Amino acid sequence: MALSLNKTKLDNLATDIWKSAERLRGKFKAYEYQSVILPIIVIRRLECVLLAWREKRSAEVLAKRPKLTEKELAKLVKELEMNPQQSPFSNKTDWTLRKVYEEDHMLLEENFRAYINGFSKNVDDIIEHFNYRATISLMVKNNRLAPILNQYKEMELGPDKLSGLEMGYIYEELLRRFSEQSGEEAGEHFTPREVIRLMVELLEIPVPDRHFSIYDPAGGTGGMVSVAKEHMLDRAFTPAEKERVEKFLTLHCEEISRTNYAICQADFLIKNDKQATVLLGNSLIPHDPDSKEPGDQFPETKYRFNHMLSNPPFGVTWGGKDGYEKEARKLQKTRYQAGMPRVNDGALLFLQTMLAKMQPPEKGGSRIAIIFNGSPLSNGNCGSGESKIRRWILENDWLDAIVMLPDQLFYNTDIFTYIWLLQNEKPADHSGRVMLIDARQQFEKEPKSFGNKRNRITEAHRQWIEQCYREGWAKGYADEQVKLFHTTDFAYHKVKVVFWQTDEHDQPAIITEPYERKFTAANLAK
Repeated sequence: MALSLNKTKLDNLATDIWKSAERLRGKFKAYEYQSVILPIIVIRRLECVLLAWREKRSAEVLAKRPKLTEKELAKLVKELEMNPQQSPFSNKTDWTLRKVYEEDHMLLEENFRAYINGFSKNVDDIIEHFNYRATISLMVKNNRLAPILNQYKEMELGPDKLSGLEMGYIYEELLRRFSEQSGEEAGEHFTPREVIRLMVELLEIPVPDRHFSIYDPAGGTGGMVSVAKEHMLDRAFTPAEKERVEKFLTLHCEEISRTNYAICQADFLIKNDKQATVLLGNSLIPHDPDSKEPGDQFPETKYRFNHMLSNPPFGVTWGGKDGYEKEARKLQKTRYQAGMPRVNDGALLFLQTMLAKMQPPEKGGSRIAIIFNGSPLSNGNCGSGESKIRRWILENDWLDAIVMLPDQLFYNTDIFTYIWLLQNEKPADHSGRVMLIDARQQFEKEPKSFGNKRNRITEAHRQWIEQCYREGWAKGYADEQVKLFHTTDFAYHKVKVVFWQTDEHDQPAIITEPYERKFTAANLAK
């Protein structure tokens, strides 16, 4: 499995695509750029897959029936395409982006809409979630439909030219640029493949011999679960093992962003992965059929998962006027019974959501890997919601290990990140203990920076981390970067100490005076 990207190639492609966004300036507002560009990328990528399928199937049919005329061949292949058992998706028309563009431009909108409307229902669902039909009207009004079609009509975006990993980077880079243009902060971060691989290895996901489920409550564009499956197939050495992965492994992810959901759906459709389920919804709140905003589509009352892994957005606001606090608090007595974090950081809500969906120990239990920034480790005073959640996790002995990763690993942020590993069926030598692994120095420099990604974890670094995790529990194991603690070592009480004196009448003498000088490490040492 290749862990690196051809940065020059992808930078050039991202720049070419970005040029089409720049052509929208003055006609569209900055926040509208992505509603024009991302859907046409997905449509063109799907078109590349469909054209390749038609070419391959035509060759197969012609090899068996060489006397077919061109018209007869086209008719037969179209019939095969319209059969869902033969093709994962279809388009009932003969249009392509190139044909639409090369026809009479007076009919450009009509022909393009006919092409869009000709796709099968599964692709139509993707187009609907992009709300692309409304965007077409704006493109026509602003005289931008022809230039956009011209740029994308022959762009090589098929999976034979761009892997899922490479396409994921393109989406991430474009989303970053769109956020910058619209003055927004990009809180979501595409997870590098080497980090996902490390998470998968630390979870020790086996080649299954019965149904085995993987879940991501913040699915994004699907990279986390997709790469997890790719890695499992990579580890399956025999055809029989690969068949077991395809047969028994099911992928489940939720995504709140309609754009990311549509991209994720398209990716699984291109792969023709029938064992993957992607649903639109906010995994942190209960689902209300009468609400315009869908909630959790995999409630713990119905779903439990064997392994879970996620990279939820950092610092997501869940309260206040921009959040969904009222809906989330409906789960305060069940899923979030341990506590609720501050309203401007929902990271621990994602973790509690995953913990609620663990298989019970008598059914084999569950294992979790989740990426956090430093906030969930330390935010919240003693007795706060965050502190109560951490206490609940430690008292239940679910926290297994925390791995501190190098900085500058991610494309859109250069901060230090942490992998939390949790499980509810710990081995005996893990029981009551937590391992901390300092892997901040386990990296090498990227030959060329990729956004904020200037460092990478190589095979040797990954193996070092895995070895620490596997062997570090043994008595006598010694490594300065590996520390073992009892769960009770993290417990403390906050005590308020009041100093007072008595006056000449032996009465408490309490004087409240402001102390202007700031306490620092330097003056406290004195």
